[in-house]
Order: sequence, then C-alpha cells, then structure tokens
Amino acid sequence: MDGPVCSTDTQSVQFVKKDNGLGQSHLSHIHNLGSEPLKSLTLGQLLEDAANKYEKTDAIVSVWDNRRVTYKEVLHQADKLAAGFLSLGLEKGDRIGLWAPNIVEWVIVFYASARAGLVTVAINPNFKALDLEHVLNVSGTKALVCLEQYKSINFYDTLKCLLPELEMCSTKRLSSAKCPALKFVVVISNAPLRGAHNYAEVLNAVDTNTVEGYHVNPEETGVIQLSSGTTGRAKAICLSHSQVVNSSYFLGKRLGFDKAQHIICVQPPLFHVFGVVGSISNAAHFGATLVFPAPMYNSTENLKALENERCTLIYGTPTMYIDLINVQTQLKKKLYAQKAFIGAAPFSPELLAKIKDKLNVQQILPGYGATETSGAVFVSTSSGLTVGQRINDGYIIDHAEVKVVDNCRNIVPFGIPGELYVRGYYTMKGYLDDPDSTREVLDCENWYKTGDQFILYEDGSGKVVGRMKDMIIRGGENISPTEIEKLLESHPDILEAQVIGVKHERLGEEVCACVRLKAGVELTLDSIREFCDRKISGYKMPTQLRIMESFPRTPSGKVQKFLLRQQFSE
Repeated sequence: MDGPVCSTDTQSVQFVKKDNGLGQSHLSHIHNLGSEPLKSLTLGQLLEDAANKYEKTDAIVSVWDNRRVTYKEVLHQADKLAAGFLSLGLEKGDRIGLWAPNIVEWVIVFYASARAGLVTVAINPNFKALDLEHVLNVSGTKALVCLEQYKSINFYDTLKCLLPELEMCSTKRLSSAKCPALKFVVVISNAPLRGAHNYAEVLNAVDTNTVEGYHVNPEETGVIQLSSGTTGRAKAICLSHSQVVNSSYFLGKRLGFDKAQHIICVQPPLFHVFGVVGSISNAAHFGATLVFPAPMYNSTENLKALENERCTLIYGTPTMYIDLINVQTQLKKKLYAQKAFIGAAPFSPELLAKIKDKLNVQQILPGYGATETSGAVFVSTSSGLTVGQRINDGYIIDHAEVKVVDNCRNIVPFGIPGELYVRGYYTMKGYLDDPDSTREVLDCENWYKTGDQFILYEDGSGKVVGRMKDMIIRGGENISPTEIEKLLESHPDILEAQVIGVKHERLGEEVCACVRLKAGVELTLDSIREFCDRKISGYKMPTQLRIMESFPRTPSGKVQKFLLRQQFSE
C-alpha cells in the first residue's frame, strides 16, 4: 500500500513512503517514483548523441601527455577501433578486458566496445599476474587491451609472466592453458611486441569509421565490473547498457549537470564504477569535460590540474580529499572548483569542513552506492550539505526503492539503524556464472542486501553508520566502528582512523584503533583514551592502538578491514 507523496523545496525529491499494509507508514521503506521516465539507450548511442550535441567540446583533457579530445573525435576513434576489433574476429557479446590506467585510450576502448556490441571488462591496472589470471578467467575475457608500460608498471612483462606462450605466438591468436578464453592481446605501444596486436594498427585496420551490422539491446550486458574485494577475491558484476546509462544520467541531474557544464577533475580510477558510471557515462549526457591529471593516482598532479585547467568540480573518495588538502596546505594553489562530489567510503564532518576551508569549495555533494547497484543510490541535491545540516549520504535517487531491516528482515522505523536493502532498474544482473554468490546478495524479490548498517530518514535522506560484518561485539554490547572513527578523525594529530574488533578471551572482542598520524607527531593509547573520555561510552573506548603508515585498500579506496583484522588477530 502506498502512502502520501512527500517532497520538500530544499531537496526537490519526490517519493512515496511505503507501509506494511496495516497503515504503518513510519517504517523505513521508501520508493522514489522518479522525475522522468528511464531512457532506452545503449552506451554507443549515448556517445553518438553526445557527439551530435557537443561535437566541439573537449570530452577529455589528458594533462600528463598534453592531449585534448573532443566528443566528435571520441566517436570517430571509437568507431574506427570498433571496426578494428570486429576485423580481428571478435563477435557480439565477446568480452574485452581493459587493463590500463586513466588515459585517453581507456575511454576510446570503452566506447568502441559498446559500439561493436562487445562487453567491457574493467580491470585494475595495479593487478599482478595472479589477480589478472583470476579476473580473465572469472570474466571469460576473449581479448585484452593494455598499456605496454607506465613508469614502474610493466603490463606487457606481467602478461609474459602469466602467459609465457605470448612470446612464442606468431599468429597473434593466443592459446593458453592458464586463460583458455583469451585469444587476442592488444597493446598500446610504439613498438611491435611478440604475440600482441598493436593498438594503432587495430585502430587503422579498417578503412571506415562506420560500424556495420551490430544491433545491441539496451538490456544486454555492456560492462563487467569487479567487486571491490573487501572480503576476498573479486566477483564479476554484470551491468547492462540501460543500467549504466540511466544511473549516470540521474546522478548527473542530481548533481546539477543539467544547469551548467562542468570541468571535472577525475581523481578515482576509470576502471571503478566511480569512473565508468560517475565519470565517463555521466559526462557524456551533459557535455562535461573530464580532466585526467595523471594516469595513476597522484595528489600533487591532481591539485595542479585543478588550478591549471580551472576545474569546476572535483571527484574523489574521502582519502583522496585528505591527500588533496595536505598538498594544498603546502602549495596553496589558486582553485576554482565550485563543487566536490565525495563517495565510496564513510567520511567525517571534520573532513567536510576542511574541504570547504582548504579547497575553497562551497558545495559538498555526498553520495552512497555500490558497484552492484550501478553506482549511487543516495546522492546529495545540487545545493549540497549546508552548515549545521545533519550529515548524510544524500537523498534517494530517481526510480530507487530502499528499506532498512533488522536481523529478522523486519523493517525498522525511520531513524533506527539496520541493514540497507535496495532494488530497482539499477540492481545488477548478477555475478557472472556464479548463481550461488548471486543468491547470497539478491533475494527472490530482487532486493540487493548491501551489508551496510544504515539509517533512513523520513525526508528521503540516509547515512551509512557501518558495515554489518564490521560490527564489534564486546561483552554482548554492539559497537559501531564508524562512530569511533569519526571521533578519532576529529583529533588534531590524526589524519585517518580505522577501528576493528580484535579477539578477547573474556569479552569476545576488544576495540582496536588503527590510526595514520600527521608527520612528526606521536600518540599514545592513554592520550587517545583521554581524548575520547566523556565523548563516547566507556565500553566503546579503544583498549588497543596501532600506528599505521598506510591501510590496505581496495582499488576504490575502501579500507580492507578483513586484512587489518588478519594482521592484528593476535
């Protein structure tokens, strides 16, 4: 049974509160009906529309190699490359791995794959041989496109380590026992390499820029993303063209892209959903310009690009903003950014205040989502968070339905924490060839179980308060690590904090604070406890302290707490 339609001027978000059939509409269950219909477009059609609307606008500015590519040129190169892929013998539905850092060719290959009816498999450029082998096999990748080398990362040498057959392959059609599905390797290089096709040769293989004879349904899989790896080996997440197109459109609209064209400083990696949906596809809808400061993450280069390219919008995870603020404190660049979009991990109010103060950004726009949900499910309105406003991770996005449940799957009242369930057009098609893992997170009604402890409010906003699996149970008391982390990050000497549970014979678990410190400072457990005294309950007080140089992270910047727990299990 549907409840009344609710909306406010400050959010401009319309949604329907759901009840349990007994007239109880105070429960945490909301469905945003959407402000306009979903689009029936493929990613290839999205690019074509963008090239027609914004043909002379820079789609990409690659700072490190001084390249500027317009939307018209992206389409032209993508179609040439798509024809080249098909000439190799690739067929509709084949999967093409994209193993490269943030470079122009990443975007060209992504759209060429979509135009040719292929499926892009987005691969972390930091992967070594064993991780690469797992991804190639779990995704069934038939062709792999990679860079030859960037600084100390030698992609081709890693491939030769994994696939010794490469150097003995003269036909350029690979046959490998380790990766049986892989048949073609295309390397972005100035030199011919044994067993590999040269990217430029494939780009110019066919004397045409028109892709003939392909027909792609928007509901077909267009992208395979890898799960973040916070709990173990990555799984292959299947996202359709329609999911990526619509998720990116409603994200951009919520961020105010329909009101002004933006120049975006892209700090996250392109292979992540933040890159595929939040950056590449999002920009194409609205003619935004993507600025790539450097192929691999570099906070100093990011800051320089913000100044030199006069970027109006910053994308990043909380850690990326922490690094950016530290560099800006030293270099004091003149910045022009109006907005900062932040997501992929929890953040503290203190960090938001520093972003406004140090980066001179007036509008901070949080977002919350997952790769399995094609990106953001909650996004701030274009006005962003204001001073004194309750900190949240945004408001429910168009066409999304969410609920918060307890351990027995009963919906909890608004304002009460529980596990967040979400469903809608954006929910992944499933993990490729892995029905058991799919059933673990997608129920029979297509609710995706996020695993996040979440609070939903009646105005349609919500916030993450922790991970269900990260909950510390000390002497029977449930402790949310996020609450303690946010408190610790307000300490003047702490850059970043992570809190984990470590085994204790009598209490079950104890609270361990793992912290990164500012340069040149020292901190003791006693001083930490003194700082926390009277700010949190005694049973939440850290009893152990670990000083960290860095945290183990996923490619998107999320801390892998399971590795922290393994490291300090004794």
